[in-house]
Amino acid sequence: MNERTTLEVIAPTVEDAVTQGLADLGLAREAVDVEILDPGSRGLLGIGSRQVRVRLTIKPAGPSLSTGGETGPEEVPSGDDPVLDLARRTVTVLLDKMKISATVEAKYGSADDEGNFPVQVDIHGNDLGVLIGRRAEILNALQYIVNLIVSKQVEHWVQIVVDVEGYRARRERQLRQMARRMADQALKTGRRQVLEPMSASERRIIHLELRDHPEVTTQSVGEEPARKVTIVPK
Repeated sequence: MNERTTLEVIAPTVEDAVTQGLADLGLAREAVDVEILDPGSRGLLGIGSRQVRVRLTIKPAGPSLSTGGETGPEEVPSGDDPVLDLARRTVTVLLDKMKISATVEAKYGSADDEGNFPVQVDIHGNDLGVLIGRRAEILNALQYIVNLIVSKQVEHWVQIVVDVEGYRARRERQLRQMARRMADQALKTGRRQVLEPMSASERRIIHLELRDHPEVTTQSVGEEPARKVTIVPK
């Protein structure tokens, strides 16, 4: 597809809609363009009020690039690519401060819809469950910090995915399968299906998996940390 990734959000105010959308996408404000589709209406004495509807469109991730005996984290060379080297070194330093021994490798992942290549940082080692945490809370926090540090250093947004022993790939496959299964269930029953609470990054996988589905739409409801995706028949 050539279309840029978008997400529409309905909320009481524009600020609420943007905040919810950014949480669902797992991105910072400067990484998206915001379009107000419906400014909403307060109605008369609360009657006939209408919520705000906005569209968030992910900006290109900057220029597309192509790949090119002490204890503690081990760095796997990333060639001469400065972004890969910076991402790898950033994760290595953070793990060292956490007193975690592991091997860190950085490479470019598969191209997204806009032809940009996210940076994939893979951490390998033994007993690394502490880096994942419940519902990947620790891993997501580590990834967020790395994104902020690297993007600030290179002065443009860089999408970095931090993974531990292939956890994200396994979890993403599970979520995509669940999304399709629950979409089928929504169509079979004619009722919306509410999924379990998920992190913003996991909700984003559900939204993206079903964004082109001809018969269902997805929405995020609730408040963090119990925010959920609902799958609604059209």
